[in-house]
Amino acid sequence: MSVELKLLVWSTALALIQMVIAVFAAIAQVGLSPLVGNRENLPTLNGWAGRAQRAHRNMLESLVIFAPLVAQFTGKANAATALGAQLFFWARHAYAPVYLVGVPWLRSTFWGVSLIGLLQILFQLL
Repeated sequence: MSVELKLLVWSTALALIQMVIAVFAAIAQVGLSPLVGNRENLPTLNGWAGRAQRAHRNMLESLVIFAPLVAQFTGKANAATALGAQLFFWARHAYAPVYLVGVPWLRSTFWGVSLIGLLQILFQLL
């Protein structure tokens, strides 16, 4: 399996971990009963629970871009695509805990690095 595909698998695992953290944070803040219903009129999650939810959503938004890029470069894997996948994965790996702790500029920096990784892969496909 290529580096890029391995990191796609690990990125998916990271998204699942972020989902579990966001769910437990929401349960801690609003309780289980409101979350198992239709989720209408839920209070806004704030603090680390809100950040966990937003970090997870942001990961899903990025993963939707990352996965097709990795899938489309069949036969085009090279050092640049491997580096792009590594930049994406490790920056996203660092992004979540930094977001949960609430460090805004560092969070944005890691997001930017993950974007550079995506662009690195994309430019190899063009």
